[in-house]
Amino acid sequence: MHDPRPQTAAGKVHLAFVMSLDGFVAGPGHSMDFMDGTTVRDGLHQEYIESTGAILAGRDGYDSAVGDSRPYGGAWSGPIFVLTHHPEDARAADGITVLSCSLTEAVRIGLDAARGKNLQVFSASIGRQLLQLGLVDEIDVHVAPVLLGDGVRFYDAPGGEIVRLARDGDDPTLAAHLRYRPASADRVRRSQSSPSTGSTSGTNP
Repeated sequence: MHDPRPQTAAGKVHLAFVMSLDGFVAGPGHSMDFMDGTTVRDGLHQEYIESTGAILAGRDGYDSAVGDSRPYGGAWSGPIFVLTHHPEDARAADGITVLSCSLTEAVRIGLDAARGKNLQVFSASIGRQLLQLGLVDEIDVHVAPVLLGDGVRFYDAPGGEIVRLARDGDDPTLAAHLRYRPASADRVRRSQSSPSTGSTSGTNP
């Protein structure tokens, strides 16, 4: 399995998420703590900073953001659009435009503002709806070596139709093969293999 080509600014509607192995892009309450300790390849954030011209976000994620935090640790600047059914009670912030319109109109506004660069979607819910409308050009998923068990799923569509995907940089039908060991099991093995100190009795598993 090869890494995809570097991201380019090409007027795309683009989804990019760090995702847990069990399919969550945020924990309960939109917590992003699961990303702590996860390393992405060198230069990845810079690719997104340079290729993204505007961002389309959802209301839940916007409301859960800390203060007026900006994407990529403040290294990216540009127009951010927050799509909501209740614009009247959305908090104001510099560089934020609150939209209450159809998804197709929000995408049009975002792409116009991106000026030839990509419109990056910061919402799993909006991303799901755009996929169902056929309005997503590309998806980048970075799998974090962690299981969450609960939170915001990348694609949560009970009873929905299958969305077939073609992978960049490889056989488009080839499954991605991943192999992990639980880190806790590694710690147990190391402790069991360490020389005992002060005791000759065994340890129950």
